[in-house]
Amino acid sequence: MTTPDVRTGVPGSESLSEAARLLAGLSTAGAAGVPPTGTGGVPSAGPNGAPTAGATPTAAAGGAPPAGTSPAAGTNWLPATGTGAAPTTGAFGAPAAAAPAATTATTPAAVPSAAPEAAPGVMAGSPPPATLPAGASEGALLGSAQGLGAETGMPRYPTTSAAGAPGAAGARRGGFSPEAARQDIPILHRTVNGHPLVWLDNGATTQKPRQVIEALAAFYGAANSNIHRGAHTMAREATEAYEAGRAAVADFLGAAAPEDIVFTRGTTEAVNLVAQSWGRANLGPGDDILVPVLEHHSNIVPWQLIAKERRARVVPVPLTPEGEIDQDAYADLLSSRTQLVALSHASNVLGTVPPVAQMTALAHRYGAKVLVDGAQAVAHLPVDVQALDADFYAFSGHKLFAPTGIGALYAKPEVLAAMPVWQGGGNMIESVDFGETTFAAVPHRLEAGTGNIGGVVGLLSALQWLTSFDRDAVAAYETALTGYAQQALATVPGLEILGAAADRIAVLTFTLAGQDPAAIADCLDRDGIAVRAGHHCAQPALRHYGLESAVRASFALYNTSQEVDALVGSLHRMQQSP
Repeated sequence: MTTPDVRTGVPGSESLSEAARLLAGLSTAGAAGVPPTGTGGVPSAGPNGAPTAGATPTAAAGGAPPAGTSPAAGTNWLPATGTGAAPTTGAFGAPAAAAPAATTATTPAAVPSAAPEAAPGVMAGSPPPATLPAGASEGALLGSAQGLGAETGMPRYPTTSAAGAPGAAGARRGGFSPEAARQDIPILHRTVNGHPLVWLDNGATTQKPRQVIEALAAFYGAANSNIHRGAHTMAREATEAYEAGRAAVADFLGAAAPEDIVFTRGTTEAVNLVAQSWGRANLGPGDDILVPVLEHHSNIVPWQLIAKERRARVVPVPLTPEGEIDQDAYADLLSSRTQLVALSHASNVLGTVPPVAQMTALAHRYGAKVLVDGAQAVAHLPVDVQALDADFYAFSGHKLFAPTGIGALYAKPEVLAAMPVWQGGGNMIESVDFGETTFAAVPHRLEAGTGNIGGVVGLLSALQWLTSFDRDAVAAYETALTGYAQQALATVPGLEILGAAADRIAVLTFTLAGQDPAAIADCLDRDGIAVRAGHHCAQPALRHYGLESAVRASFALYNTSQEVDALVGSLHRMQQSP
């Protein structure tokens, strides 16, 4: 009896089996330790000090430095508006000129002249956090015309999209507020070292919505099976869910078809896949691979390895003092020898967003392929790989509110079809014989072995969660929050933010005079604030500024101005300590 091959495309919503519907919509029961949907509760207290169920997290605000060394009582950490100490400000203190058009329609609230009473849990002597109008959410302050701050209720899961794969349409689409996002993230309601957690290490990994946690629990508790070629019901159901995840990734990236998506463990494996498959087949002696100094090590080292093997060259593209890719130098370095340009959509250390579409178009004039590392961009920017015209685009799920160990590579269909096998084993074959082995069609021939099925289920859930928000509203909020953080950090004596790119995501890397970055991170951790210190896997970028280490605060859609105040307050206290 021949085992049927169910390695098929994504079924339409009408053909999804009950268990596949469970994976797309999940049961109404929450996972262990996760509050039921819609309750807004938090997990029961555990060994990590999380508050009891139903508890409201306390405000997170930093303390003030000694009298006479901080802004006057009754102000936030920003200099007075219009005094010349800082540019005229818009919502959240972001410079009015730099604020996105979507946010300029809202008149910013005036800073009150007297400090409000401290909220329960706020340390004595704390500076008042950024103050909102009575009854207003942070999102509403940024522009109600764009739906910011709308709280229309979290749907269990969006219905299927027009393409037939589970999509992001739902009751919440069209609105966003950080409060709604925070309600869905259980870990944000725990305490660390006696303080409410302030998670500012999103560049390293993002925290997970309860919907993702529940999706994993539902899969392993009710639908776990291996995929492809299974004759039984659960194998078919798991395959349907896995391929639904592929279709969701294609839709999220703007790819033409699910078959353009290869699942990987993350961005690093995706880049290595391209280097070892496409690179080994297409690179030769004297060929150039252009890699900006801005890049993460994962977009440098794989090219060094294959270049050494193929006797090609990795050519660094320099940066400007502002931390942007030097476009004149880039244009000068391109030549008929250039076979590939590997660049990030957004820098993990400077936050710089290069002009990817423009750089791609220029590379294509020379016949070069372009790989885009989207690990840092996907959580912050809407992505359209066809508009970018990228030949390859890679990202990691865990930077996108999904589990670790899952990611994806997009490649243009004609490029993907020509890529030779990298790893051999199960799943990627059509027929095996000692005389000859034939391989499956793409993308499966590049997915040897059992994939991270649970990870794909979690990634599907994360994409549905993120895209249930208005992405433009999220981007506008993060831009304004970043502007607020830049100005607030500027009040800390001796603090210097690296880079001044005109286009950037919510990543701020800084140094503090007289303080070791590791010691800064340790001090902040004692106040419950998580940041990252070190070289951030981007040593060439840091060395551009003569540094080996720095502190990075990286923000996500669930971060708030009060958390910025907590960070700034802790840094002020550190600078005032003997």
